[in-house]
Amino acid sequence: MKAARVVARRKIEFLDVPEPGPLEENEVRVKLEALSVCGSDIYLEYDAELPEEDYPFVPGAPMHECAGVVVESRDAGYGEGQRVIVIPRDVAGMQEQAVQTADRLIKLPEWGDLSEWVMCQHSGTALYSAKHWGNLMGKKIAIIGQGGIGLTFTMIAERQGAQQVVGIDLEEYRCRKSMELGATHTINATNENVQEAATEITAGNLFDVVVDASGNREGLGIAVGLVRDEGQIISFSLVDPVKVMFDHRELMGKNIQINATVIAATDEPVKEIREIVALKERGWIDPGVLKSHDMNFTEAQEAFEMYRLREDGVIKIAMSF
Repeated sequence: MKAARVVARRKIEFLDVPEPGPLEENEVRVKLEALSVCGSDIYLEYDAELPEEDYPFVPGAPMHECAGVVVESRDAGYGEGQRVIVIPRDVAGMQEQAVQTADRLIKLPEWGDLSEWVMCQHSGTALYSAKHWGNLMGKKIAIIGQGGIGLTFTMIAERQGAQQVVGIDLEEYRCRKSMELGATHTINATNENVQEAATEITAGNLFDVVVDASGNREGLGIAVGLVRDEGQIISFSLVDPVKVMFDHRELMGKNIQINATVIAATDEPVKEIREIVALKERGWIDPGVLKSHDMNFTEAQEAFEMYRLREDGVIKIAMSF
């Protein structure tokens, strides 16, 4: 079957690999039909400067946002033809089939395009983080980074009744998308002083909640400057393998609450993904609107480069076989 993998920094190769062997008890075989590139695939794997001995990656890696159709099952809860999101083993979803146990599968409805449903995977991780900010009604929130994850935070905050939702990004097209999806204001950090703009927007009060979804080592430090006294920071970004620097005295002087929120580190790493699928199904939120590009699996190298370089107004890319 077809597969792809990273074999050197910023280099993907295609190869043929054997189909997975016979299923064990409770395992399910999924024919993958939609894949989506994640920021962590880029910054922690594809674009990372890794030791030479780390290459090549296992076939299929890195890719963990995947959706498809069950073609074989040894789990009573999953029959042939069931559409699912699957969290692949070894983040190795860049191949035609994946085998996984039922606890790492999320059932999908029969309607809608899988290239849009697959966006629920990453938006579910943001939903997990958003639960930490509590009741936003009437509060002011800033979200640093307006990629797919940051825009999900923007959509959730708007729907929860935040008084101000401020999207912050380096790209003007992402700021425009933020406004489309519920932001009351945006700050383009390329040509605006973020601290001054935030002070003006909030009439000097700063933000009750600041989310760092930037993927940048400077994100947490910016968040410390933007949050009000006794405010809250939601830290979503994974910045590896560098040390993060921020003004510790300001952090302590403001009595800031910081919540590190990584769904993969929990005992229920798919719970909120299932929840966001249900929320999309009833029309409360639609992560599918984040898809900006449809591409073929054979264009994986181009897709990863487009995402890395933020070309052509990219937000989220869906690849199909």
